[in-house]
Amino acid sequence: MPLPDALKMAQESDLDLVEVAPLATPPVCRIMDFRKWQYEEKQRAKESRRKASNVSVKEMKYRPKIGVGDFDTKTRKVAEFLSEGHKVKVTIMFRGREVFHPELGAKILDHIAEDVAEVGKVETQGRLDGRNMTMVLAPDKKKVATRRTDERSGPADDGRAGDGVAGDGVLATAADRPAPSTPEPAPAAVTTETPIA
Repeated sequence: MPLPDALKMAQESDLDLVEVAPLATPPVCRIMDFRKWQYEEKQRAKESRRKASNVSVKEMKYRPKIGVGDFDTKTRKVAEFLSEGHKVKVTIMFRGREVFHPELGAKILDHIAEDVAEVGKVETQGRLDGRNMTMVLAPDKKKVATRRTDERSGPADDGRAGDGVAGDGVLATAADRPAPSTPEPAPAAVTTETPIA
């Protein structure tokens, strides 16, 4: 079809004449609503980006002689990364003669795997690589999803409002806690007023 006829046909139907394959002989054109096509193309690209999994690998480093507080803090962070959907590479770094005791690193890795079992699973077991022992944890999508729905619904009220755990691990009741002290009222301010004459 000649170009003027194609343009006339596109204008009559209030659409655009778009060149699809310019290198073909003769060039291939299409009559369509170009803005609508652009919009739909953007929506498809947006949808494919949304569906694409954006998983990054985070790394947490431990030492064989790590303190309890540091271990707990780092393990909580690992669980947080897993619940966000990231993979986590756990590295145990050995120094000096510590490398001759890989069982210490394996013990730490076992404890980490137990502590984060509710949100993650072990993807690759711990293996010694030079002076480092590594393990990769992956998020368990089913467990993470159920945990998120539990967090949204809030804690269940079991009728023990005000109860908690005491420092020695014993359940503390409201009767075991000291009564809150009430602050004494502040003394009234003494003001001297002078009449305005």
